Amino acid sequence: MVKTKIQHKKRQVATFIILMLLWEVGSESVQYSIMEETESGTFVANLTKDLGLKVGELADRSARVVFKGSRQHLQLDPQTHDLLLNEKLDREELCGSTEPCVLPFQVLLENPLQFFQATLRVRDINDHAPEFPARKMLLKISEITMPGKIFPLKMAQDLDVGSNSLQSYTISSNPHFHVLTSNRSDGRKFPELVLDKALDREEQSQFRLTLTALDGGSPPLSGTSEIQIMVLDINDNAPEFTQELYEAHISENKHPGSLVITVSARDLDAGSFGEVSYTLFQDDDINQPFEINAINGEIRLRKTLDFEEFQSYHVDIEATDGGGLTGKCSLIVQVLDVNDNAPELTVSSLNSPIAENLPGIIVAVFSVSDADSGPNQEVICSIDDNLPFLLRPSVENFYALVTDGALDRESRAEYNITITVTDLGTPRLKTEHSITIHVSDVNDNAPAFTQTSYTLLVRENNQPALHIGSVSATDRDSGTNAQITYSLLPTQDPHLPLTSLVSINADSGQLFALRALDFEALQVFEFRVGATDQGSPALSSQALVRVVVLDDNDNSPFVLYPMQNASAPCTELVPRAAEQGYLVTKVVAVDRDSGQNAWLSYQLLKATEPGLFGVWAHNGEVRTARLLSERDAARHRLVVLVKDNGEPPLSASVTLHVLLVDGFSQPYLPLPEVAPERAQGDSLTVYLVIALASVSSLFLFSVLVFVVVRLCRRRRGAPLGVCSVPEGHFPGHLVDFSGTGTLSQSYQYEVCLAGDSGSGEFKFLKEIEESPTLQNSLLFC
Repeated sequence: MVKTKIQHKKRQVATFIILMLLWEVGSESVQYSIMEETESGTFVANLTKDLGLKVGELADRSARVVFKGSRQHLQLDPQTHDLLLNEKLDREELCGSTEPCVLPFQVLLENPLQFFQATLRVRDINDHAPEFPARKMLLKISEITMPGKIFPLKMAQDLDVGSNSLQSYTISSNPHFHVLTSNRSDGRKFPELVLDKALDREEQSQFRLTLTALDGGSPPLSGTSEIQIMVLDINDNAPEFTQELYEAHISENKHPGSLVITVSARDLDAGSFGEVSYTLFQDDDINQPFEINAINGEIRLRKTLDFEEFQSYHVDIEATDGGGLTGKCSLIVQVLDVNDNAPELTVSSLNSPIAENLPGIIVAVFSVSDADSGPNQEVICSIDDNLPFLLRPSVENFYALVTDGALDRESRAEYNITITVTDLGTPRLKTEHSITIHVSDVNDNAPAFTQTSYTLLVRENNQPALHIGSVSATDRDSGTNAQITYSLLPTQDPHLPLTSLVSINADSGQLFALRALDFEALQVFEFRVGATDQGSPALSSQALVRVVVLDDNDNSPFVLYPMQNASAPCTELVPRAAEQGYLVTKVVAVDRDSGQNAWLSYQLLKATEPGLFGVWAHNGEVRTARLLSERDAARHRLVVLVKDNGEPPLSASVTLHVLLVDGFSQPYLPLPEVAPERAQGDSLTVYLVIALASVSSLFLFSVLVFVVVRLCRRRRGAPLGVCSVPEGHFPGHLVDFSGTGTLSQSYQYEVCLAGDSGSGEFKFLKEIEESPTLQNSLLFC
């Protein structure tokens, strides 16, 4: 359909250009005529027949009748398309004294555009009677006036033209005068009174005559004026003008009171008979634009002139002396045109809105005119240079406004075009007419995303149907061409279940996570979204969406070493000669999370002997915090806490078993569990005093036992190598290697001396069974 419209517009433009060329070559004007005062609606002509068109073609092509100006004198019958009179015409109002009275007009046909030039002639009827400017005229004639003397009279005015205009004058019957009908230079007829017989004031001092003006109508119409003649005593010299004909030129823009010309007459008589006064012979005293000074003969403007109404004036001037004698001269005033009328513009056709992608479209057809004449009437048309439109001249001051190439609605959807019509007068006058052109949209812009790619952040373990972000696209078109639908495009990765991960709102572009995401399983995935408009054909675009899954602290640290699920606990051996900072072991742990959630820190949570060992917070290394001594317990249990940096932090613990040995050749002893840590409120000084007292007591006790055993063996002859253990409860006041006081929860040893030993050395014998109060007891022999 769009293509068909484009072809139709192109054919219309081509037809318009061909008609313009054919019109410029030449065309005959169709002429019609009608009598003035004909009733409105009267049939004038059959346009279909006169223009050689087919029946119904005027209606199909939207025929119109266009006159210059705002008045439309003719109209087309909407049913028959006959040319009818639109209003009652007054020839005198339309053309004044101009004959013939011709009104030009054009018949405008659209689809395709075509003009026909025509004229309407308004014929005159005898609807105006001659009228004199005054009902009475006064003449003063000296009794010595010789027969044959001519006295000019004021002429009558008839608005009709041709044969219906004023034709002759008559005067009432009398023995002294008759009237002559004379022609002026402009063709108008004026009366002159001729003296046939000498006057005698003593016989008759005045006369009253009736002057009649007749036109040539059928029946003729007439107008009358009374002439009063006064017979004067002798005055043998009449005033004489220095010129019989005066000519003057005056611009139409002169103000009232401006001097037109000065006339002068002289009289050879003396006294009152030599005093001259001036008067104007005017057809219409009311509308006459001139006035004369009766004393000095200055003729001045009484009202502003209009060249477009009258181009010239013919004025008769009379000079009268004190004796009543008169002289006559004529004055022709030529009105000079000035550029006082701005051009007029009439829009005949306007096409709006227009499609944005069709070049060479006729937007408007208009005509221009100027009431001035000459160069003041010549006009030029123009529009702003920065607009994509052109003005093409047509016939009889018609112009067409066409598009200069295809338009772009997205750049500009509306044009306010000001057509300027300027005449060539001085100074130049111009008229501006504004028209508004709307540009209709076609789907020539694809949707455009606000970003070429989007990065969306979503934290793992999210709720299903969580809104994770939005994509947005805009379309520079309008209406349905700008309505956008969003969709997920198929992914090229066959292993990515996109439809089960995210969904998109087709109207708003909002993206939703369909299920909970797991950072440890899927950290980032990409897909494309499409935006499609609703135009025909539909246009679309794509954008890349990258979803980044943010880690949540949902995994506790996992200890790789030492393994906590081994069948036998791992024991670390530390020589007692180790210096401060000696590396005992290293706790190795990992965290499945990332970032700060995987940053691990280590700390010593529990220890058998606080202050002896330390854990480095960042690498998990367990080192000695001070030098070891003989007073330190041989076995130690350390609980190390591994904690991540998440919020909230998660942690794990590992238990280390440490055995202090004199050398690495010393046999390994299994390390039982260490009792929970004791209170750490005593100071170091108290620990040292208790340790010293314990060692001293143990030494004294050992000596005492040694003596008792030796005596016992001597008396009983017991075999050598057999260890005798005292009966009864084993004393619990043993050395506390943890430095925390009594040995109620520490290690207890049994000591005996071998019978065949000459020395007093101690030997490890066996481990005493664990009891609730004494966890481990070793016997020394």
